[in-house]
Amino acid sequence: MDDEIQLISDGEGLAVIGDPAAVERFLVSEGLQSKDLGLPRLGSVLSTGAAAAQAGSEIAANSGRWLKITKDSARLIEKHGLRKNSKTGLDTAVLKGSHGQIKGFVEFVKGPGALLTNPALLAGAAGIMAQLAMQQAMDEITDYLATIDKKVDDVLRAQKDAVFADLIGVDFVLQEAMTIREQVGRVSEVTWSKVQSTTLTIASTQAYALRQLDALAEKMEGESKIGELAKTAKEAKAKVQEWLAVLARCFQLQDAIAILELDRVLDASPDELDRHRLALRAARTNRLDLISRSTERLMARMDAAAGTANTKVLLHPTSSREVVDSSNHVAQNVVEFHGRLGIERGRESLEARRWTEAATEVRDKAFDAGADGVDAARRLGNETFDRAKSTTGKLSSHLTNRVRRRHTDNEEADQAE
Repeated sequence: MDDEIQLISDGEGLAVIGDPAAVERFLVSEGLQSKDLGLPRLGSVLSTGAAAAQAGSEIAANSGRWLKITKDSARLIEKHGLRKNSKTGLDTAVLKGSHGQIKGFVEFVKGPGALLTNPALLAGAAGIMAQLAMQQAMDEITDYLATIDKKVDDVLRAQKDAVFADLIGVDFVLQEAMTIREQVGRVSEVTWSKVQSTTLTIASTQAYALRQLDALAEKMEGESKIGELAKTAKEAKAKVQEWLAVLARCFQLQDAIAILELDRVLDASPDELDRHRLALRAARTNRLDLISRSTERLMARMDAAAGTANTKVLLHPTSSREVVDSSNHVAQNVVEFHGRLGIERGRESLEARRWTEAATEVRDKAFDAGADGVDAARRLGNETFDRAKSTTGKLSSHLTNRVRRRHTDNEEADQAE
């Protein structure tokens, strides 16, 4: 008997649907871990009639598994050649083989009960896949927050603004709603009424945290003296991770609301589910872009500060080292934060450097031209600048060349006079 497996990809995850044994063999053969897709929930999108009965039996007979798109699962998609569905924008395929040995792509040959030929079921599956992707993102943010010594709630409680206290309450409300959803299997009107007013509080808190990061960036940009620059850089080092943690929590709560929202639409207006899913994805992308612009603006200012410190390392070794150290610390925090939110996956424009590359460049420049130079300058103690110039063998070549060019320019100017 032939095994037939249906594949669906929405760009974030991959659903594998078919006979439970066939699906399990397929995933084991590909070496991939997966989660239950929750196919029975699609029953709410079915209308009455023979086609609905056939689709219902299709759902009951099959198993659905979901996995996040990673390098391994992306290779699987490329290997089996999924094709874009012009109506839904989803990438789909049917694989066929015998005894668990999947041969390759076959055309859609089943009747109206097949999931891939039923627009309502396909939209429902895509909605559930979006929920699983957001749940995965929420779990990753939870892991990220667990690695931060200072708890987000401690940061929030330290603020006097009432909106922060309200966010803690929103967290409790959403946790309760997610628990009820897990136990009941749906989001009732009563449950939804408790959470639908929480979005304003989350948005207000997110806006406040972004303003704090922007304020730090503006303060860095306004400093010209190395001593004040070091002071501001140390402030950024102490505060940036806290505000990133607040942003991560806000993003996590917004994903929770989106999960509940999709459940509510699936239950109340299933014909609108696909449009709603795409709208939520667009809104989520906009939030990521907003956060990305703010954090990258801050890092551009930190980058400039590190460059300034590098040029003044001999005259101000202590302050320069503090600026470089703070810049490195903030860069590491921002890169980890971007990774947890998946920002780097969405920034593939050739016009903008990938942030991880830019941050690595900042770090390398800081270590090569800053940290080593500071150590060498400190060992020289109170010796004169000329003495320092003659003993810079341990300084980076970048710094040495910069000093030489400066003195050459001065000598030429004297001769011209």
